[in-house]
Order: sequence, then C-alpha cells, then structure tokens
Amino acid sequence: MSMDTLENTKSMSPDVARPRQRPRKAGPKPRGGLIAAVDIGTGKVCCFIARATPQGPKIIGIGHQISRGVRNGVIVDLEAASASALNAVHAAEQMAGETISEVVVNLSGSFPASRIINVEIGVAGHEIGDPDMRRVLEQGYHLKEAPDREVIHSIPVGFSIDGSRGIRDPRGMFGKKLGVNMHIVAAKPATLRNITAAIGRCHLEIGGLVVSPYAAGLAALVEDETDLGVTIIDMGAGTTTIGVFFDGNLIFADTIPVGGGHVTNDIARGLSTPLVHAERMKTLYGSAIASSSDERETIAVPQVGEEEDGQANHVPKSLLVGIIAPRLEETFEMVRNRLEASGYDKVAGRRVVLTGGACQLPGARELAGLLLDKQIRVGRPLRVAGLAEATGGPAFSTCVGLLHFAMSERAETPRQARALSGQAGGIFGRVGSWLKENF
Repeated sequence: MSMDTLENTKSMSPDVARPRQRPRKAGPKPRGGLIAAVDIGTGKVCCFIARATPQGPKIIGIGHQISRGVRNGVIVDLEAASASALNAVHAAEQMAGETISEVVVNLSGSFPASRIINVEIGVAGHEIGDPDMRRVLEQGYHLKEAPDREVIHSIPVGFSIDGSRGIRDPRGMFGKKLGVNMHIVAAKPATLRNITAAIGRCHLEIGGLVVSPYAAGLAALVEDETDLGVTIIDMGAGTTTIGVFFDGNLIFADTIPVGGGHVTNDIARGLSTPLVHAERMKTLYGSAIASSSDERETIAVPQVGEEEDGQANHVPKSLLVGIIAPRLEETFEMVRNRLEASGYDKVAGRRVVLTGGACQLPGARELAGLLLDKQIRVGRPLRVAGLAEATGGPAFSTCVGLLHFAMSERAETPRQARALSGQAGGIFGRVGSWLKENF
C-alpha cells in the first residue's frame, strides 16, 4: 500500500536517594552501555535499567511503585509524582548496582490525535543523494506547531518526487522537488514541562520522550505486523492509547482518558465498597463477558466505613460483570470511533494487539474482537532479556519499549535532534544514522 492510500484514507521505598553528577547530553548508546527508562503511569511508576547488547536490552535493574499524583496520564501533583518516580528509580539502581544519569520517559495523556503533513524542497533536477535526504528531513524536524503545542515526534513515513508519492527510497532518482511525509505528534508544553520537572527532581535528565502507543508497539509488535498494518491498544489505568503502524512506521497516535482505574471506580461506587477491595474483586472475580454460572456464584463485598467482616454484603458475580462490561464496551467503542474518524482504520488492516495492564481482565480480548470486528491478540514485551516473570506481562510493554527506543538510532525526536546539534555531526549525524538503519 502506497502513501497515496495514507493520504487519502482518513518495589522498594528508599529513605533518601543520593545526589548524582550532572549527566552528559543525550546521544547514541554504545553496545554494553547503560540505558534506562521510566514509565510514569496513572496506576504505577516503573523504572528499568538495562545494558545494550546486539540481541536487544538486557535488564539488570527493576523498580516499580504505586503511582501518586498522576490522573489520566497527566501529572496533577508534582511532589507526589516525583516521589513515586524517585522511589522506582532508586529501587532499580539498587538492584542493578549502578547509578543512572538520564532516562527515556513516556507520555500517555494530554496529546491530541496526530497528523501527517508534507514538506518539499527543490533539487534542481539533479540526482537525489544523501545530502538532499538530510536537507528535507532536517526541514521536517524543524516544523513549527501551533503556539500551544510542542512537537514530540516528527517521523518520516514516505517520500515523493514531483508529486509522485509512495516512494520508499528516492536516492538515485531524478526530479525537481523532493518531498517527505512527516508524522507529527505534539502535546501541550505545560504537560512536557511538568514531566521534565518531575524527572529533574530525581536528579535525572530526559534523553528522549516517547508517546506510550509508540513505545508499546516497539515492545509488543513483530516486524510483519508493523509492515502489513496493525493497531496497538495500550490499556493503562488512566488512559487507553492507540497507535497505528504501517510499512514499519507509526502513522497515527491518539489517547482516550479512560482506563482500568475507571472500571475500579465504577465497582467501588456501584457496590459501595472501598477502592482497594474494588480492585481486588476486579482482579480475582472480574470479567468483561457474562457466563451462565455468574448468577450462582456469590462474592463477599466489604462495605465502605464498616470495619467488621460480618457486615459484608454478598452479591452475585453477575452484578460485578454487569458493572465492568459497560465500561469496557464504552472504551472499545471510543477506540473504534477514533480510528474511523482518523481514516486509518482500513490502513491498519484487521490486526489488533492489546497490551497494558487493563487488557489482562478476562474477556477483554473477546469483547474487543466483537466490538472492533478485528483479529485480536494480547501483546507482551518481546526481544528483551533478564525480565522477571512478574514483570514480563502486558503491563510492562511500554517500559520495555522505551528501552528499545533508547537503543535505536532513531531520528524522529526533535528533542534529541536539538540536544545533538552542539555535538559533532549534529542533526546530520542523527539523520545519517536513521538513513543507515532504514535503507
């Protein structure tokens, strides 16, 4: 499928973490070098420390904490969020026996639907070479967004020559105008500043910022899926993020402020039980699809404010399922509507990968298949070594994907491009690495 189709188809709790030296600027990681990722979610904050190997990241340190101060993927209490991140980082450092200086961080909320735009330069009819590729890509990276938006990703997803689209590698060809389609993902500057401040309070610098569906896709998708077309749905506690991959690139990203935490809140309100018991019931007895035995099976429901176990209500399991199913149905319907409105529903094909902690609820996969009318599988982190069984599930896909991003020579992060501008090669060195990796 050509770009014409794309164009037309719409852990541990330390007392005090020790101070660190000022880190160096972000740059490509050497083999065997340390890389680190922090996943700031609504339900948990997770830190992985790994060594870069030819086979992929090898994890040597893991730390995760209950998330505080984050709502719907956005920091609402800077001090609480910083403390959660600091505890997770410190636990991972203790396990690894290493001190980190910079991390790759995710963004799961407060970014609107992405878009693809075209950038063109004149090439005067001569043979197109690497200098022309660097020039058109550099112009794409320096695109300006609206004043209330800051670019997170500028991803090249296809080239054109004199208006002819769908060209994967234009080098060696001739024309008067060379164009590139750039996939632009942007967010509110205040959101990014709050994340930077939270990480800064941990005495760390941000080596890269990655939207959650992109990171989840890098971890949980196989190469054939990203080439042929696939939708990844990362179901977190406070947000559900959507990513569409095609021809090896992320071509669409969006976020919905609904997640597994909303299911827990619905249970707590519907059954008048504390949140901790609502989460426990969801995990032990919850399901997204009703069964014939639900009426016969009963569940003890402790009541809010009641300290004695004898005061618990006993309700049929069908009542619990009747609370969970509508919220998940609403979530998948919102995903379907966003995909249809974007125009990338057909480009993504019939393949959907569910990942994130909330997708582990029994029946979620089957319900997604019914509502989205697509083939569904549950995605777990791939191409990573040293991951404990307890942290090898879908809930940790994003954090592993951040490590994959940290290892790669990707050129689509304007923050990294700007950080490299003062080093030898600057943006041209990063674009050169991108050309070598992709062609």
